[in-house]
Amino acid sequence: MQLQVQNSLSTDIDTIFEFYDMAIAHQKKVFNKHWQGFSREMVQNEIDENRQYKILVDGVVASVFAVTYNDQLIWKERDHDAIYIHRIVTHPEFRGYSFVKEIIKWARIFAVDNGIKFIRMDTWADNEKLLEYYTGCGFDYVGVATMEKTDGLPKHYEGISLSLFEIVL
Repeated sequence: MQLQVQNSLSTDIDTIFEFYDMAIAHQKKVFNKHWQGFSREMVQNEIDENRQYKILVDGVVASVFAVTYNDQLIWKERDHDAIYIHRIVTHPEFRGYSFVKEIIKWARIFAVDNGIKFIRMDTWADNEKLLEYYTGCGFDYVGVATMEKTDGLPKHYEGISLSLFEIVL
């Protein structure tokens, strides 16, 4: 099995949105909250800025994720020296491949090469299954952020509490 992490291209945007649709359908089945969709403009900007990625398994897109280098609305005064991982989606046929661990390996190398000190993530504060999974992948739980101002964030961030996770490098 050959696994590669690559920047997504503009030609991948329909695939990315298919993955988001699959993720939302899955979230509705397994949890009481779900994403409420994303703008194509936001995703295209991520692609243009080399912040949208895909994981290929033997040349097939198996997972997608996005990163950012600041997350002020969520991390507030702690927002510095970090890469933030967002919207990890795995195609159902590839569940169980531990892509979060692969993303962490990739992020560690990226962070070291770019002088970044933290790898960070967030998820809904009451999603016990993901909380356990992320700590099992090596993240430390560092607290909860309650969203007040959400300008510029996707709609599902309005009025929620998020569990925060980080790996210190």
